[in-house]
Amino acid sequence: MNILVTRHDKIGDFITMLPVCKVLKEQTNHKVVMLVAKVNVDLAKELDFIDEVIEYTTDSKALVKTIKAYSFDVSISGYIDINLGKVLFKSRIPQRIAPATKIAQIFFNKRVKQRRSEVKMREFEYNLQLLKAFDKTLVLEFQKPLLAVGSISSNENSNMHSHQGRWEREEAVGSVTPNNFIIFHAGFGGSSDGNLTLDDYLKLAKKASNYTNVVFSFGPDDRESKVYIKKHLNFNATIRDDFKSLIDFTHFIAKSKLFVSTSTGPMHLAGMTNTPTLSFFGENLFASAKRWGTISNEELQHNFSVGADYGHEVYEEIEKCLLEII
Repeated sequence: MNILVTRHDKIGDFITMLPVCKVLKEQTNHKVVMLVAKVNVDLAKELDFIDEVIEYTTDSKALVKTIKAYSFDVSISGYIDINLGKVLFKSRIPQRIAPATKIAQIFFNKRVKQRRSEVKMREFEYNLQLLKAFDKTLVLEFQKPLLAVGSISSNENSNMHSHQGRWEREEAVGSVTPNNFIIFHAGFGGSSDGNLTLDDYLKLAKKASNYTNVVFSFGPDDRESKVYIKKHLNFNATIRDDFKSLIDFTHFIAKSKLFVSTSTGPMHLAGMTNTPTLSFFGENLFASAKRWGTISNEELQHNFSVGADYGHEVYEEIEKCLLEII
């Protein structure tokens, strides 16, 4: 059979759908094709349990034409909206599986009641439950990690070095060895519920720098955070914002011994490679680790609830955990 698995939203959401593809590939002989947002296309192509990848586009006419060419027997969607529903319906996929949520469910003929807001399991487990509507004999288990990454390349290693009392990407005078550094990915400018302030990221990283090498990583949307961190950096740390792609960033994360961040896409990138994580989540149940925890071995996850007005006690607990990991 030809099966289309869809998850056309953000990085972290996309990763929570990957176990569906992995179970299908490991337990059946079906062809597995995934429909994803542009940001996730290259990463999806890197995974050996996905046969082909289709880039989601708002050009519905072109997308329907592309999907029809595959003659899919089934589609399984973890996240739905009106546009996706119409596209899959017009593509004449005989069996269209999706959660029974939102008005968009009218375009699907196999709807699964889940009530995800009750958070009885993690997001990826809710996604896996959709498989039972397709084949009740499937075992909803899979091998971790989702992506196995090899040793660090010499090119990546040469990008990390000390210069004038700080760690910068300048003239090399030393290098950081693989698995001998911790990554701090601040994100959100330090203002989000479920995240530390940038000052506390700096404080935490400075403490870590007494024992290991420290890297601050930044994505294309983290400019303000990067400016603040660079301005207030007063200890040895590498600044990295030059990743060529999501795959490049993911491979770099996998070389670290710990990834420290709030609960967004980069955290899930760390989880998919079984990299140890120290992660910060919102206090409400919907935003908690119970719903959005990483897809990695449980012993590698160190999760904390961090409110918008968290106190010194919360920071001290996080710092204690960090030092125990180091």
